[in-house]
Amino acid sequence: MEDFRDLVTVIDDNGIEHIFEELDRIETEDGKKYIALVSADEDESEDSGELSILRVIDDSGDTVLEPIEDEEEFDDIANAFQERLSEYFQFDEEE
Repeated sequence: MEDFRDLVTVIDDNGIEHIFEELDRIETEDGKKYIALVSADEDESEDSGELSILRVIDDSGDTVLEPIEDEEEFDDIANAFQERLSEYFQFDEEE
């Protein structure tokens, strides 16, 4: 059976490619876009299952993913993703 997951290839600052599975996208009322990803790299088992939340920026036709630096903004978006994905995934509460 074929694998029909939505895979995203991300190239980091060192030029190394990483494969992620896209779980969800959110666009806020003010037009900001966010994406929730989990690692799909077979050789990165230590990050397996860890949710990555990034801001999506359209840079002249190129899609750029960037970390969310503002803690309050990150918490708001992380909570929204957790609420939307909680039916399918179990989240550990970090302190």
